[in-house]
Amino acid sequence: MHDSSVFLIEFGAIILGLGLLGRLAGRLRFSPIPLYLLAGLAFGEGGLYPLGTSEEFVAIGAEIGVVLLLLMLGLEYTASDLVSNLRTQYPAGLVDAALNALPGAAMALLLGWGPVAAVVLAGVTWISSSGVIAKVLGDLGRLGNRETPVILSILVLEDLSMAVYLPIITALLAGVGLAAGSLTLAVALGVAGLVLLIAVRYGRHISRFVSSDDSEKLLLVVLGLTLLVAGIAQKLQVSAAVGAFLVGIALSGEVAEGAHHLLAPLRDLFAAVFFVFFGLHTDPSSIPPVLLPALALAAVTTLTKIATGYWAAKRAGIPAKGRWRAGGTLVARGEFSIVIAGLAVTAGIEPSLGPLATAYVLILVIVGPLTARYTEPLARRLTARTSPAHPHPLPLPAQATPLDDQDTVGRT
Repeated sequence: MHDSSVFLIEFGAIILGLGLLGRLAGRLRFSPIPLYLLAGLAFGEGGLYPLGTSEEFVAIGAEIGVVLLLLMLGLEYTASDLVSNLRTQYPAGLVDAALNALPGAAMALLLGWGPVAAVVLAGVTWISSSGVIAKVLGDLGRLGNRETPVILSILVLEDLSMAVYLPIITALLAGVGLAAGSLTLAVALGVAGLVLLIAVRYGRHISRFVSSDDSEKLLLVVLGLTLLVAGIAQKLQVSAAVGAFLVGIALSGEVAEGAHHLLAPLRDLFAAVFFVFFGLHTDPSSIPPVLLPALALAAVTTLTKIATGYWAAKRAGIPAKGRWRAGGTLVARGEFSIVIAGLAVTAGIEPSLGPLATAYVLILVIVGPLTARYTEPLARRLTARTSPAHPHPLPLPAQATPLDDQDTVGRT
């Protein structure tokens, strides 16, 4: 009875604290992720008040949080959307991977962490935060801007690439040999491809099977199906997160909308627990030694993400202002970076990787909304200073509008 009461007190305090931190972040108009990470640091080993009896439950909640994050992400897209984006936007995805994964891999090798840690850190620096970026676009009123489809296409490609990347690092972290690792990877990719094919061809039938007018039954069926598929996927070394993502893709129409509405509060709850759990396993005293590498990596990958967005928007015919906005918006890292680093921390491949990832995400989840807001005005000012002034600028016709000012789709 005593242990149960201590658990309720500890877990209740965690949830209450997360709620208050979320409200604070909402008032300050930035992502609550850094506050959740800091809360985990405060309650973890070496923190202000290490948890006792509730840590095991928090660990289970963290696993559910990752599954729900990926499920909700999958619900945002249909299988046809993913196939279409892959066909039309893959050059931008390749540029994104090259510019942003290589700095992470190079940093790990420079620190002497080895090739497996290099692959993990490459993923940490590669993937932008869909959740933070979606919130920033809404807060800045840019959902209708011409560059927004380019931003979303890059995010979709990153999400889809996780179906390939996560099985690879899962096999690497398992420490299996080359032959066994190749077999595991082949099985993982085969299963992911099979589920994606089923989603494309039979998604409507799956949605019809899951559909229910009763919100309680819909919630139980979708959540149960997701956890079941995630568990089976993990047994097959595909990664539970990818399994959940593919379930989300398979659901469409009213079922996807209903499931999104019902699961959003659960996602927010368990995702917050996940970020706290990651912080719990990071000793605050281990962050200062990796702070300089984290700052250097954040500076380099801020520039590479801006370059990625600029190039992709230019390729899509977006004017200069939109190109800079696209680049600045993509800078934020968050949930995926922590998910990837969390796998490595659990596997115990490099003690300093977790603290470095924590510091890196803390920096960019704060810097990201700032670059989204100020990259374009700053670039415009710098361009105006370096460009020679035209002595006799030609007046525009009365109803003409500079192309760069046509930022929103359909604006006249």
